Amino acid sequence: MKVLSEVVMDFIKKNSMFDNGDKVIVAFSGGPDSTCLLYILNELKEKLGITIVGAHLNHCLRGLESDKDEEYARKTCKSLNIDFYSRKVDIHRISKEKNISCEMAGREIRYEFFKELMTELNANKIALAHNANDQAETILMRIMRGTGIQGMVGIKPVRDKIYVRPIIHLSRSEIEKYCEVNNIIPRIDKSNLEKIYARNKVRLDLIPYMEENFNTDIINTLNRLSDVLKVDNDYLENISAGKYKKHCVIDDQMVIIDKNAFLEHDSIISRIIRSALLQVNNNLYNFEKVHISNIIELQKHNTGKAIMLPQNIIVENCYGDIHIRINTKVTEINDKQYVLNVNEKNIIHSLNKVVKIDIIPKVQFTEVKGNNYIVYFDYDKVQGPITFRYRRQGDRFIPLGMKGNKKIKDFFMGLKVHKDKRDEIPLLCFGDDIGWVVGYRISEKFKVSKDTKNILQIRIESEE
Repeated sequence: MKVLSEVVMDFIKKNSMFDNGDKVIVAFSGGPDSTCLLYILNELKEKLGITIVGAHLNHCLRGLESDKDEEYARKTCKSLNIDFYSRKVDIHRISKEKNISCEMAGREIRYEFFKELMTELNANKIALAHNANDQAETILMRIMRGTGIQGMVGIKPVRDKIYVRPIIHLSRSEIEKYCEVNNIIPRIDKSNLEKIYARNKVRLDLIPYMEENFNTDIINTLNRLSDVLKVDNDYLENISAGKYKKHCVIDDQMVIIDKNAFLEHDSIISRIIRSALLQVNNNLYNFEKVHISNIIELQKHNTGKAIMLPQNIIVENCYGDIHIRINTKVTEINDKQYVLNVNEKNIIHSLNKVVKIDIIPKVQFTEVKGNNYIVYFDYDKVQGPITFRYRRQGDRFIPLGMKGNKKIKDFFMGLKVHKDKRDEIPLLCFGDDIGWVVGYRISEKFKVSKDTKNILQIRIESEE
């Protein structure tokens, strides 16, 4: 029979967790799971060709006991000749400041700590000590919340090619036995025995009840279920990744899902939406199946309709396309107006803009051909000051090629300019008339014609 370290070695190789030369940060709380992980990786490090360091985050949740955990972790690493790094953080304070649970705050701070260490130490991997019981508990909790295949896959052995879980296949009893046989006395977090947390109720009440009344091997059964579903889910994820690239555009902290994506099978579009939410928000905490369904339903409605999701995410139907972004409210409307001078380089520092205005006699001008940011006007038609501003309620102009006035709002709608972008598009005005919707269209009223004698050239650039 293989010893436990050999079983872990086989699992590491099967999942390609490490490369020769990897520097691995071991998340070391001092409890049985992370202590087992640290000792086994220390035993295998030469065979794997890796170096390891211990990393401990003191959450300050249990007063003196938390400090003793940190001291235990420090002494253990010293005894094994392993470099040790720690940080002390008041998780209670952070959870109140961010208005999130202590569990979520602790997770966020831990991962921030690990990422900073990765950069500081030039490390490649972070080893976490989740085990088979954790996996079973996670699957049961997700089932009770109404998860799909993705949720029942549970905790992955390898995530993002950075986070690895070498003992995810070991049961808690195997880990405790390893510690006992090797005379290792880890720290015990007594809060794990309190039934005030949902996970503890699953661990202490539900799983023992299932073992006693339904299946004595329920832990392994749930882990096998996870393995089976992982194969199917991986296939669907690969298909969805290709569809995501095909149908989605990432634009300035926003993902636009093309309307055609919603013709895909429900299993694919739901994954596309989850990928878009992850792209915008960097995590999927608090996003549930009902939110995915709401987005799919939103796409069937008229343009302009929007819904709010957790974590300040806004989703809007824009002509059938779905725009997903973080909701950033405009705190100040730019109602300033800037007067521009002819034959000068006008610098507007507050807007980071340079507007160059020159008069060119037509005899010197061979071709009237501009672009989005260089345009030409009949200077003799210009009346009043030349100004630079942003749109106002009721603004109208005559777009080039048209005869009648058109509301700026309707003009933007016709071009399908997103409503959140419209207030950021500058207007160049001649007196009370809009001469140019910058980047889009000049006014028919001031266009250059065969009768033009003097041409007004206007060029807009970003301030260097």
